[in-house]
Amino acid sequence: MIIDKIKRLLSDHFIRNIGWLGGAELFNRVARLATTVVLARTFTSYDYGVASLIFTIADFGYVLTINPGFGAKLVQASEEELESVCNTSYWLNWVVCILLFIFQCLAAFPIATFYKNSQLILPICIVATAYLFLPIFAIQANLIQRENRLKITAISTALQLIFGNILTIILALGQMGSWAVILPVVMTIPINIIINLMNHSWRPPKSFTLDKWRVITSFGLKMLGVNALSRLRMNLDYLLVGYFIGIEALGLYFFAFNAGLGISQSVINAFTSALYPHLCSVQSDKVQMKKRFFRGLKTIALIVVPLVILQSSLAPLYVPVIFGKKWVEGIPILIVICLSAIPIALSRATSQLLQATNKTHLDFYWNLIFTGIFAVSLLVAVKYGIFAVACAVLVSQVIAMPIFTIWVMKKVFTQQPDKIAVGK
Repeated sequence: MIIDKIKRLLSDHFIRNIGWLGGAELFNRVARLATTVVLARTFTSYDYGVASLIFTIADFGYVLTINPGFGAKLVQASEEELESVCNTSYWLNWVVCILLFIFQCLAAFPIATFYKNSQLILPICIVATAYLFLPIFAIQANLIQRENRLKITAISTALQLIFGNILTIILALGQMGSWAVILPVVMTIPINIIINLMNHSWRPPKSFTLDKWRVITSFGLKMLGVNALSRLRMNLDYLLVGYFIGIEALGLYFFAFNAGLGISQSVINAFTSALYPHLCSVQSDKVQMKKRFFRGLKTIALIVVPLVILQSSLAPLYVPVIFGKKWVEGIPILIVICLSAIPIALSRATSQLLQATNKTHLDFYWNLIFTGIFAVSLLVAVKYGIFAVACAVLVSQVIAMPIFTIWVMKKVFTQQPDKIAVGK
């Protein structure tokens, strides 16, 4: 009976997708563990601080590119509109990415002035070049996700991250400082390009077209607002710590965040990447949607909660041994940040439900309110040091995210007796 149950479980498409993505993240974590150890032993707090600011700025840029709106609309689109959505999204991606590249390069100068560090200018511009590669493979990557062939996504992600970690280790041992984590961002993009183009037959249109651009941008702008607010929350503590407390304090905070949330974040990313197309495939059937959503919550609870508890409880033992005694003072921050993975997982899954049912406006309204509350709590906490900031991050999420999930379930699953309204 147990063997039959395991066979049924493994035959489930959603579980297989999580398995592939989770496996990719596992390989990445093995490589990332070696990278984190090398960086912890070769980086100073200042190096970590500079790298944190660069990635924070780049993170806001990625919100505006491929991930949030156009790709999600492509996954959700009907078969009749799919080709026109692909063609228009391709050109829109180029327009957005080119403009974003120019904007980020220009913004590098006032950002460097704001943080009183001219060394930030060149890295910000180098990272911006990554945007110019994204439109080359974005549509193929989205179509692969739409077709639930997440094995390809997993392989592409794993190879890019593993090679990126290897490059980082080599550059770090070569005393490249913060460049060791900046250069691999751009240098590993060709891996994604090659794999996605080899595994999907879609090719760009020969002529420029913006057919259905209103439909795509309308959906995309809603998700853009949600993702922009989400990214703001994810990076607001970095920005405030770097400005009010200093870059060295930011380096310690960034180390704790990276080491504490890294493994759990990988699991959450794998789960949410598989959950969205899984929900979209039954978006017109409320009963199936509800079953799949609750099953998804159960799956993530069974994986994330034990992982978080184990990692946070063992932190005092493994941090000085693996990363070095100079990071011991970051252990309390690491534990608090690690615990925040649980409400983050709940929030991500709930947002995927809203996106799959074309209710991204509700996600935006919630994120707008929560971001305001979150910002106020951080502004108060930053006066008391980086541990207080970490506590503010955890407490605000623990209180708010269950409320968010309950509210969304009432909105989604109490509408209409048979179907959920789906927009085009």
